[in-house]
Amino acid sequence: MASSSRNNKKYDVFVSFRGEDTRDNFTSHLYSALCRQNIQTFIDDQLNRGDEISESLVTAIEASAISVIVFSEGYASSRWCLDELVKILECKKEYAQIVIPVFYRVDPSDVRNQTGSFGDSFSKLEERLKENTEKLRSWRKALKEAASLSGFHSLNIRPEPELINEVVNHILKRLLDQVFRRNDNKNQLVGVESRVEEIESLLGVQSKDVYALGIWGIGGIGKTTIARATFDKISSDFEGSCFLENVREESQKPGGLACLRQKLLSNLLKDKNVSLDIGLNFRRLSRMKVLIVFDDVTCFSQLESIIGSLDWLTPVSRIIITTRNKQVLRNWGVSKIYEMEALEYRHALELFIRHAFKQNHPYVGYEKFSSKVMKYAHGVPLALKVLGCFLYEREKEVWEAAINKLQRILHPSILEVLKISYD
Repeated sequence: MASSSRNNKKYDVFVSFRGEDTRDNFTSHLYSALCRQNIQTFIDDQLNRGDEISESLVTAIEASAISVIVFSEGYASSRWCLDELVKILECKKEYAQIVIPVFYRVDPSDVRNQTGSFGDSFSKLEERLKENTEKLRSWRKALKEAASLSGFHSLNIRPEPELINEVVNHILKRLLDQVFRRNDNKNQLVGVESRVEEIESLLGVQSKDVYALGIWGIGGIGKTTIARATFDKISSDFEGSCFLENVREESQKPGGLACLRQKLLSNLLKDKNVSLDIGLNFRRLSRMKVLIVFDDVTCFSQLESIIGSLDWLTPVSRIIITTRNKQVLRNWGVSKIYEMEALEYRHALELFIRHAFKQNHPYVGYEKFSSKVMKYAHGVPLALKVLGCFLYEREKEVWEAAINKLQRILHPSILEVLKISYD
């Protein structure tokens, strides 16, 4: 089965719906909510449709990572909708497209079996097309298959804004899972998954106060990579989230700390024109479940200037701070310090090989050279990457000379990485 990924899809979501039933209510509200989350969504705005599904719609379905089917009472009265449904399920089979049914004021069993008022709508269409038995058979099969998928039932989730919120959060999680899995498959995040799981476990503990986690370790050890991977995986579980990168570097720019505070508030509140009244903004956030990552913090005053304190956050909120300075974490009173350690030898070797050979294994005759290089990187991911890139496509003689030089004088980039790491 082919694997679909958001990376080569034009749309994140395709929405199939019966316009007369939901265009001006549920579907329009769902579309707006998806757009607010920057989820690229295709929705057919044509009010007048012909009998046959258009080629542009077929293309849009194929170009989407996820299809959401809004089953409503009149959905099965439209051959256009039913052809969309058949095409969506074809993409599910051929391209592993994710399909999410939403049962809007209809019972899933009625959709599955074409009974009740939903079945009445289908019966009317069936009567008009009774000679086209093959088409009717394909529609019945599609309805049965789609209604058997895990989805959302409007009668079980009320009020309607809550239903929309759950659908959008589920879509976000599925998209993020795709991104996380795709990166992992490309081996760009060697040795990361188990560490992300550890951090997820730590963040999941019950706490009467805001839970703040410090990720501490030498430079180049992968603190930012782990924090970013964790953020990408769990941020959809929060009402607001923000990843503040390079706090150290950004804070040194004129007005840098004020810009970081503005970015924090804008991202959390999803408001580009956020008010300058800090007190008002913090009061708004005091009612939200938020996730914040402060990346590469070097001193306590940076956190004080950006956020002040954690007292205004709800206990279900979570904070992650990455730093080389453990004292910053002590001063901030973090709940737990997670110490980043060097990569295990097998993961270190795998990462190095990815950069030195651009494949899963070293060239024949280069195995010993690769092993020798390992000791100069000390399991530090950034050093492994720099060494790998430096030696990529070099002849054996160059590797030998490089290893001899590395024994005496490290390559400038490696020297800088290791200098940063052990300062």
